[in-house]
Amino acid sequence: MEERSKRRKAQRGKVRTRKTLLTLSAVLGTCLIAGAVYAGTLYYKAERALDRISAAGSAPGETAGPASPVPTASAAAAAVDAEEESKPLTFLLAGVDNRSGSGGTLNTDVLMPVVYEPVSRKLSILSIPRDMKIASSEMGTHKANYYYAYYYAHNKGEDLSKTREFYGDILQMDIDHMILVNFEAFSSIVDELGGLDIDVPMDMRYVDNADGTNINLTKGRQHLNGKKVLDFVRYRKSNRGTAESSDISRNERQQEVLNLILDKLDSVSGIARWGNIIDILGDNIRTDIGKDQLRDWILNYPSMKPAASELITLESGWKSPYVYANKEDLLVKLPKLREPLALPALDTRKLLHDFGIAE
Repeated sequence: MEERSKRRKAQRGKVRTRKTLLTLSAVLGTCLIAGAVYAGTLYYKAERALDRISAAGSAPGETAGPASPVPTASAAAAAVDAEEESKPLTFLLAGVDNRSGSGGTLNTDVLMPVVYEPVSRKLSILSIPRDMKIASSEMGTHKANYYYAYYYAHNKGEDLSKTREFYGDILQMDIDHMILVNFEAFSSIVDELGGLDIDVPMDMRYVDNADGTNINLTKGRQHLNGKKVLDFVRYRKSNRGTAESSDISRNERQQEVLNLILDKLDSVSGIARWGNIIDILGDNIRTDIGKDQLRDWILNYPSMKPAASELITLESGWKSPYVYANKEDLLVKLPKLREPLALPALDTRKLLHDFGIAE
């Protein structure tokens, strides 16, 4: 009887052990499945975001962009691929204010032609003031921030390609792609990253009830949320007694904030945070870069992340209603941007005409 009781206890112990192992396995399996589902959700978010970012920049009926090239074992093809990968890339980066109070004009508040050199991983960025005079033979004379809004209104679906072609002609260089960023993305990403620590160089105060602008920053180092960081980079003039900002200072602030955001993105951990950032980007960026190319660049971001950047600012002067580029400075700075592209010399006469400068 005693021996039979021992065997029964041992059997019950084995059953409990198996149940415990099954329970642990079920819990572990559930966690693994949940993780896989969540990772799948993140991948799905990324794919959907790339669809929104890239397809939105394509003309009706076009595909989102060319597929990535198929790898080949051919030495000749590999050499061609290596040569292509070392070629500089050119972009037109533009920021628009699409807030409900902004009038819906979609004028570009920031306009930056960019050259990226893959070998050195250097970014060269030319900042064009929004009010700079551009004298187009085809479209007449307007401020620099006018042209994207015009193409959006008259050539929707081709607005990005038309705008980059227009500025490619003005700058006498081919521009591969255009990237359009809604400022809402800017402030939302900063909030998702937990804000930025910034040394505000002076008091900044400006109010415009028509579009909801209320900039109120005090001098000194402080932690700023997304809205205040956006105020920091957009501040130009004051109607509340504080000093005004030059375009050069404004451009320097934009460069500072861009570097801070890139550094923080490097430190982002957690699928949830990345998922939210992906959603923000998907809702607020448009480009004519193909989806496959975008995916490839994102996957290779650690090896493509700029190691150095140079902001090239144009000396200029204000004469209502335009900002005029300084002739001598323009003839020095623009070749500096174009230098990595190994292009023919500038047509000086055309350049001065296009920037509304007398010879």
